[in-house]
Amino acid sequence: MTRLDDVTSPADIAGLDYDELDDLAAQIRTFLVQKVSRTGGHLGPNLGVVELTLALHRVFDSPTDALLWDTGHQSYVHKIVTGRASGFDTLRQPGGLSGYPSRSESPHDIIENSHASTALSWADGLAKAYQARGELGRRKVVAIIGDGALTGGMAWEALNNIAGADRQVIIVVNDNERSYSPTIGGLADHLATLRTTDGYERFLDWGRRVVSGTPIIGRPAYGTLHGVKKGLKDMVAPQGMFEDLGLKYIGPVDGHNIADLETALQRARAFNGPVIVHAITEKGRGYAPAEADDADRFHGVGQINPDTGVPLAAAGATWTGAFASELLDIARKRPDVVAITAAMPGPTGLVEFSQEFPDRFFDVGIAEQHAATSAAGMAYGGLHPVVALYATFLNRAFDQVLMDCALHRQGVTFALDRSGVTGDDGASHNGMWDLSMLSFIPGVRVAAPRDEQRLREQLRTAVTIDDAPSVVRYPKGALPAPIPTVEVVDGLDVIYRSEDVGQPDTAPVVIVSIGALAGECVGAGEKLAAEHVPVVVVDPGWVLPVPAAVVALAHEASLVVTVEDGNRRSGAGAAVTQRISDAGVRVPGLNLGIPSEFLDVGKRSAMLADFGLTAEGIAASVQAARGVGHPGEVRA
Repeated sequence: MTRLDDVTSPADIAGLDYDELDDLAAQIRTFLVQKVSRTGGHLGPNLGVVELTLALHRVFDSPTDALLWDTGHQSYVHKIVTGRASGFDTLRQPGGLSGYPSRSESPHDIIENSHASTALSWADGLAKAYQARGELGRRKVVAIIGDGALTGGMAWEALNNIAGADRQVIIVVNDNERSYSPTIGGLADHLATLRTTDGYERFLDWGRRVVSGTPIIGRPAYGTLHGVKKGLKDMVAPQGMFEDLGLKYIGPVDGHNIADLETALQRARAFNGPVIVHAITEKGRGYAPAEADDADRFHGVGQINPDTGVPLAAAGATWTGAFASELLDIARKRPDVVAITAAMPGPTGLVEFSQEFPDRFFDVGIAEQHAATSAAGMAYGGLHPVVALYATFLNRAFDQVLMDCALHRQGVTFALDRSGVTGDDGASHNGMWDLSMLSFIPGVRVAAPRDEQRLREQLRTAVTIDDAPSVVRYPKGALPAPIPTVEVVDGLDVIYRSEDVGQPDTAPVVIVSIGALAGECVGAGEKLAAEHVPVVVVDPGWVLPVPAAVVALAHEASLVVTVEDGNRRSGAGAAVTQRISDAGVRVPGLNLGIPSEFLDVGKRSAMLADFGLTAEGIAASVQAARGVGHPGEVRA
């Protein structure tokens, strides 16, 4: 029996002394390493917030007080403290514990987020609601932001609004990337106390009125006094940036000293206005393999050996690796090609690019909107930028892709990793929205490669397009086996054709395969052919705008079926159906894809099977559309 076994709610840590809390923190770190090494997940960020989370739950009364986790992947310790330790064997598994805050799991979870830089806007809105209902005094609003999230522009928009009001909002900055030395000693402690007392604020207001009202010398004198005050404070702590916005600042505080954290948080709780608590933490703290990993600190891991941190399964060839390799080859020949990432050079495959071409690599932080519009400016200036993002994060830059890149016809290439179903990280990370968003942007060209060769070819083509944005989208994980082209018809790759196609009275079923599901489409074609259904499977490669050759094939078809790992209601398949209809071709159509709903955690293969996106499922859906047999459930 360990101390951790006794923690089923925040109340269970309230009476512990600091030695007991340190012991609990060590047990939590051991627990996290043991559990996350088996399931995979965000290990480093959570090892870094153990003491901070304990302090938060001792000072604030969740869920009466709202704890809003910005980068939700750092909420594992919060889950433990709020009674969910027993669920960690199922972390990120179907039907198990989410890797992010989840309202269905606990009333202590408010934002089901993983798209960073949003919690401060939530905090601003929640504080306004509490104030309007007369609850703000007794219910505190605490936003925990960090792990890079302050690089996002939305966070600064929220800060501007929070600072412009007198509502109490407590912002805890978990600073695990910068090396500020904590300000220590009696003077700093005294100034921190002074800055967060109502008396100090009343004194400043009195001084402003009296000194500024003095004839001739009043305004210059007040300016001088204010400058001296600000200069003194800036010598003591790196706070000027926040206090210039009108936010009271406490810190820096050692984020691994629970007593210091509690003192700072208590001061913030007592201050009647917006206040920032700046905590310095160490990502991966207490786990030797993470502490030795300067680049990543074990931000996210798969299944690993808990003693060494070494992955249990050797990494094979991946879509990300193929993209990274090809982009390097292109950049060596094209000095105008540059790469942009939004705080994810490792996951998007740009580390080697950044090392070989440091002057042509730009990490803009968690700022996808800025990445897209900055890329438009680069393109206008004569470069060809390649913006590498997870597909799910393109959502955040839709207006910029539409209005800055497409409207201005700028040659920007977006490489969208983790497109389609990703599974393990749940609803927020499935890259299932991009084809829907891109399908109605004028001029944009979208490629969905089916294998490594096509990824390389299509990326080479994308960087030659200088009069419109281009997109190359590809899934997470291992590369599939190459899928050969049987023949090329008007620019379309035919990847399967049954023997009876072309015979008299054999209008075939045409399956339009979009991207990485090509292998399943070929398998479906083979199954249908075995049931004496004439079938042609084609891969357009460049799926948007819909190629005219697809319309030509539709003239000869008995049924046109589209298969994609995007939203089936409004994705590439819907664009194919619309294009065929606009051409006046009257042929039955069937669009297969991902249902328009937020998806639970699951493995990609199992989820695709659930949606009927396997060879068996596709063949069954085709037969049902032909009036033969019954398909599995097709969700809208």
